[in-house]
Amino acid sequence: MQAESPVTSPKCDLLDSCGKFRVLVGVTGSVAALKVPLLVSQLLELPGVDVRVVTTEHAKHFYDPAEVAVSVYSDANEWELWSQRSDPVLHIELRRWADLLVIAPLDANTLGKIASGICDNLLTCVVRAWDTRRPLLFCPAMNTAMWHHPITCRQVDSLKEFGYVEIPCIAKKLVCGDRGKGAMAEVSTIVDVVNQFIQKAAESPQEGAGLVL
Repeated sequence: MQAESPVTSPKCDLLDSCGKFRVLVGVTGSVAALKVPLLVSQLLELPGVDVRVVTTEHAKHFYDPAEVAVSVYSDANEWELWSQRSDPVLHIELRRWADLLVIAPLDANTLGKIASGICDNLLTCVVRAWDTRRPLLFCPAMNTAMWHHPITCRQVDSLKEFGYVEIPCIAKKLVCGDRGKGAMAEVSTIVDVVNQFIQKAAESPQEGAGLVL
């Protein structure tokens, strides 16, 4: 697909869903965003799964949306698609479409926004409107010094109190050269956790699109 291709009808794109379980991937401005094409491709290998991506503008600095195999939505789509009262509101349409939201990576800035209830871009608007009966997974990713700042623990705990599920970051040598905790969980780990929720949904098929876990 072409990067930032115009989306004239989000409802058409979202209704054209070939999967039984719909995963929305949120991407924020961490260098770990470069793994998004791989994450999406591996999620699509799970039976019955359909995927869409919501990206922040800063995240696109680290990956090329054209390399992602599914529709990638950004702030421009939110504003371009609405001109009158009868038009769809993209963050609400995405919230309705998805059975599960996984934010990978979740950078320190967006972590702070979500913990505080700030919704100033497409992704954070989806999160603020999210149906908390449906799973929201988050994968922190930041520099080790940022991870160890006292506010980080408080913000992660806030997200957990909302009912969101942390996929913990890991310790390794970071791109900046520092060694320590703060790297996003491995793609295989993220896919495994998502698959666990898919299996739970399969055990309760009566929930359908209104999955409650």
